[in-house]
Amino acid sequence: MPELVLWDIDHTLMATRGLGGELWAQAWAEATGTPMRQQASVTGSTERVILRETARLHGIPYSDELFTKFADALGSVHVRRAPELRERGHALPGAAAVLSSLAERGVRQSVVTGNVRQAAEVKLQVFGLDSYVRLDEGAYGEDGEGRPELLAKALARAAVSPEAAVFLGDTPADVAGGREAGVRVVAVATGKATAADLRDAGAAAVLDDLADTRQALTAIDA
Repeated sequence: MPELVLWDIDHTLMATRGLGGELWAQAWAEATGTPMRQQASVTGSTERVILRETARLHGIPYSDELFTKFADALGSVHVRRAPELRERGHALPGAAAVLSSLAERGVRQSVVTGNVRQAAEVKLQVFGLDSYVRLDEGAYGEDGEGRPELLAKALARAAVSPEAAVFLGDTPADVAGGREAGVRVVAVATGKATAADLRDAGAAAVLDDLADTRQALTAIDA
């Protein structure tokens, strides 16, 4: 088994069934005082990039101060609406079992996600996955703009070399980011990307989902 397993969150471990977009729009309105007319593409991106591009679509100047204000609002919205997230969303089949099995084997786990940290923590807590991961060894939307930068942050925090880590994600951007960071990527076709898309992006292994715990562990350990 690798020394460290890093997980993407949205569509890899869980699905929010559309609520994520509602929470984002609410945080946008609170941070900017302007209703959101259009959101930039979110697939495989980070909150910092999504906010910057959404601000551009609305003719609003982007700044670090705006991002900080938005990140605070987004985290707060997730806290306030956690019960609704629990009701409408769900952990993806097999996610808890794979996390638990890795933990039983003594494998360290954390997350690399475009979510801001407070939102990530709420999502993991709501679906009972937080006890398996070391949140302080992860990387979040506050830490950079792209997956390679976030992966490098997480590896530094965990004091683990890229060769000793595996990253699981669901988008071609996750795969490309892992490859650029020198981390082996196991892709899970539970998001918008197909298994073929993920293979073409260069994933070392591709799973249809995490429902087969033994298959997932084998892919992670290969």
